[in-house]
Amino acid sequence: MKVTIDGQEIEVTPGTTILQAARMIGGESVPPAMCYYSKLKGTGGKCRCCLVDVTKGSEADPRPMPKLMASCVTGCQDGMEIASKSSERVRDARNAVTEFLLINHPLDCPVCDQAGECDLQNLSFEHGKLQQRFIEDKRTFEPEDIGDKIQLHMNRCIVCQRCVEVADQLTDGRVHGVLNRGDHSQISTCVSAAVDNEFSGNMIDVCPVGALTDKTFRFKSRVWFNKPYNAHRDCDKCCGKTTLWMFGGEIQRVTARKDEFHEVEEFICNGCRFDHKNVADWIIEGPRKFEKDSVVNQNNYTQKLEKVEIATEKGILLGRDIDRDKISMASVPLDKKSKS
Repeated sequence: MKVTIDGQEIEVTPGTTILQAARMIGGESVPPAMCYYSKLKGTGGKCRCCLVDVTKGSEADPRPMPKLMASCVTGCQDGMEIASKSSERVRDARNAVTEFLLINHPLDCPVCDQAGECDLQNLSFEHGKLQQRFIEDKRTFEPEDIGDKIQLHMNRCIVCQRCVEVADQLTDGRVHGVLNRGDHSQISTCVSAAVDNEFSGNMIDVCPVGALTDKTFRFKSRVWFNKPYNAHRDCDKCCGKTTLWMFGGEIQRVTARKDEFHEVEEFICNGCRFDHKNVADWIIEGPRKFEKDSVVNQNNYTQKLEKVEIATEKGILLGRDIDRDKISMASVPLDKKSKS
């Protein structure tokens, strides 16, 4: 069946969601997603960042859907037409959702380890406002220690529940989850038990904000000062394929490899993530190509740069040859025969 998103038609299989179809097309039509994660079952429908305007339901029922739909949980229909980036209703809705997410989120970007990789930072850059209308105090939580390798900053959490799904689907015996309800909801452990399992570090990679950070990398460096390299090692617990973030000859942190939508390609174990920080432990494949434009890859040597050519007469851009000779070689006679 065929669907059209912002005027671009694509053929998809039954069961494909609008967000998945948009990602197949790529470009600016891809809605932002803060809770949906294609590698985790049951995610999506919580953050409302990916709202789109379905202007035509299908060929069988061409009526538009009256409300904006969450593209991550809405299936495609044959003949469906969707407005994402091109819809003013969608832009206004995303602006409102961004304002809502920033109501309680503190301005921690200058000190947050997630700065430069934060999905909320990118969302705010495009849809945020310089001023906010919220005059009440932000909600705050007491610091809580949930493990020796993972730092929880509940004040920054947007309750996307990705970390809960990681613990549910990758590990046995989950000890943390969402406590309380409404505006009191928070990520915490039920009896202040430490999160301690072999794949708990993946909670850091899936977190879209700075709520879960790596204690071994805490306040060491900004990500744009590090050079990322793809590397691998033989591991009997996971795939062993990682990204090394290096400062000079020092490995400052290890993360799983991510695709262009900031989603982990293959989850890695804590042994690869925390315990192997020596270059000799890894087989380095080469510099990592960045998946999308961000502060990390500005003017980076791995970024593809296209040469700009201006179609005009040579004399306009370069000037006359005789004039260039006069300016650049004033001490050399202009008569080329006399030089020889």
